[in-house]
Amino acid sequence: MRKIKLLLGIILVGVVVLVYFNYPKLNLISGYAAKNMASSVYVADRSTEDVQFYDHDMPLIKLANATVSDQAHTASAKVYGLMERTAFYKEGLGAVLTNEEYSQHAFNTVPHRKTKKDTLPFPYGNNGLTDTLLPNVDYDQVEVALNNAFQHPEEKTRTLLVVYKDQIIGERYINGFTEDTPILGWSMTKSVLATLYGILQYQGQIDVTAPAPIKEWQNDGRKAITINNLLRMQSGLAWEEDYFKISDVTKMLFLDSDMTLAQRKNEMIAPPGEIWNYSSGSSNLLSGILRNQLGSHQTYLDFPYKELIDRIGMHSMLLETDLVGNYVGSSYAWATTRDWAKFGLLYLHNGNWNGDQLFSKEWVDYITTPTQNSDGKYGGHFWLNAGGIFPDIPTNVYSANGFQGQRVFIIPSKDMVVVRTGLEEQTDEQYNTLLSEILLAIQ
Repeated sequence: MRKIKLLLGIILVGVVVLVYFNYPKLNLISGYAAKNMASSVYVADRSTEDVQFYDHDMPLIKLANATVSDQAHTASAKVYGLMERTAFYKEGLGAVLTNEEYSQHAFNTVPHRKTKKDTLPFPYGNNGLTDTLLPNVDYDQVEVALNNAFQHPEEKTRTLLVVYKDQIIGERYINGFTEDTPILGWSMTKSVLATLYGILQYQGQIDVTAPAPIKEWQNDGRKAITINNLLRMQSGLAWEEDYFKISDVTKMLFLDSDMTLAQRKNEMIAPPGEIWNYSSGSSNLLSGILRNQLGSHQTYLDFPYKELIDRIGMHSMLLETDLVGNYVGSSYAWATTRDWAKFGLLYLHNGNWNGDQLFSKEWVDYITTPTQNSDGKYGGHFWLNAGGIFPDIPTNVYSANGFQGQRVFIIPSKDMVVVRTGLEEQTDEQYNTLLSEILLAIQ
């Protein structure tokens, strides 16, 4: 009995020490768990058990226990019974973390959407697939690449899709996921946001080389920051992007009511264009600029769907907002794997969707031009292979990248798009192997 008491005492001390040193993080941990649970259940239609067991099995997040209320459309999470956070789901807007400023009245305005009737096969519709075998494709090699991508469970690949000449030549999903399951793109959302700027540029409604229209910046050096600087992550503004500690990005995503302000309030640490510093705050600032540019809140909410998402039939895509109705352009776009592939195909076709021109070829050139001091790996809210990160694939490959290894690879020289989603980031070597094995299938 004495040994049992001693053991319990040691465990209790361990828990107390763990809570003490991590207490400031509990707000963020429970916030992540509540938000991710609400979105995964109500946007992606997944079970609470699967989300808790798989998605939340990561450092610190595994300490949280999340539950849902179907009646209220909420999810709540606590860490050791402490620091409860709640996320609320609203049809059309997704899930949002609540706080003392939260009011359901803020969610009365939702985007208007128009769904096209599906009469065409993928990609220009959702009425099945074209089943013609392409003569220059080695389908056995495609299967080899798919098998290799899924043979190591620890890599946590969930879906993989290969599109060649607008036709799906390979597609695979783990149990619990299908072609109808929306996937959180995380920072792939940044590329979606940038595309809205490309559309506005093509329509003559904005000039990305112009100074960012931020009133508070007009009396100091920040007035020289352009929209281009923000799109290229070279604003010179202070920002810490670390998802495993209390940092600018975690405070913004899990504490802020208005996520467009986090980067907006920061001071300069370098002149615009001098340094490259990846910042989700810059993306949400761009979302706020977009809202001001478009005028009314309703026009802002409608614009991404009217001019991009529903226009090309990505009807599964949902952009989530913050507490004051701004799209979280840094992180919160959901879509099926096939719809993420449509996004890549839009770029593969230089902004033309079955005869409908959304943005110009010059925009593609813009977002794929390497940003100074990024070592050839970053353009305009897209990632690049210009620096040869993947040595065995063409250097003109570019991609939308997201946390935990979400990827949409666009391979212009091979007329191909590859989508990979998962729960674990891959190494550059693993991506190089995956893509090179897929490319071997094209004769």
